[in-house]
Amino acid sequence: MDTRSAGIRELRAELGDAVRRATSGERTVITSSGRPVAQLGPLDADAPDLDRLIGSRAVIPPRRSSTWRAPDPVQVWAGVRIDQVLRELRG
Repeated sequence: MDTRSAGIRELRAELGDAVRRATSGERTVITSSGRPVAQLGPLDADAPDLDRLIGSRAVIPPRRSSTWRAPDPVQVWAGVRIDQVLRELRG
């Protein structure tokens, strides 16, 4: 397994590339002021997924099981302040 090193600034600029390399098995050691502080790499086979986290009671399952549906759009006229629109909608 390959490993490379990258500073935080470099990682910010190339995060997409680092994630793609992680999918192919490469680890990136992240440094701050030249010292290793973290690593980005592929998930291990036993990495917890949501079902395992819920089963171990590490997270609470979502209350809503149906798919999320966006509310109907609200027509707002130009020049109206958003706080006034929200106050009117909320009653």
